Amino acid sequence: MPTVLLLLGFRFFFYSNEGSEPPHIHIEHGEKVAKYWITPVALASSEGFRSHELRKLGLMVIEHRVLFLEKWNEYFGC
Repeated sequence: MPTVLLLLGFRFFFYSNEGSEPPHIHIEHGEKVAKYWITPVALASSEGFRSHELRKLGLMVIEHRVLFLEKWNEYFGC
């Protein structure tokens, strides 16, 4: 599971067997996890994060979506 970015205690990553899904990024912080679609940025799922944290994460995904999409395409050969 390649880690793409570590930022403010959050780990942004994807699983190596998910290339058949649309581009997305997983985020974990302790026991909390979330998944965001990259294009367009939208919350796909979450466990443990509160709504204000999800808003913050959404903004972080928007800020770094070019990097996430670039790493996704590099890894999955898109």
